[in-house]
Amino acid sequence: MGGRPAWQITTAGLRLRVRVTPRAGGDRLDSLIDLPDGPALKITVSAPPEDGKANAALCRLLAKFFGIAKSNLTVVSGPTARLKQIEIAGDGAALAAVLDAWAAAAETRSATQ
Repeated sequence: MGGRPAWQITTAGLRLRVRVTPRAGGDRLDSLIDLPDGPALKITVSAPPEDGKANAALCRLLAKFFGIAKSNLTVVSGPTARLKQIEIAGDGAALAAVLDAWAAAAETRSATQ
């Protein structure tokens, strides 16, 4: 996976493709994964997938990760599916830089294991 595999800069900010696993052992950005229809960011949340709890946990996690308000995040597709697209309002280049740095660090960690 090269470049920005699971995210793209938009006029509004950044669009992020994620695969969420609810009821996991914790809330974290796990890895970049290849899916049959394209790459995604694998994220786990401890919340159950009911009444929007997993989506709320996902938005809290991403807001904390980027250091932005939760109100800047919108689930634009897949609200009841594991595969979702998240629109993040703000400076798309700055948001992408945060993800690029995270991806590079994750790649380095996996190469040394």
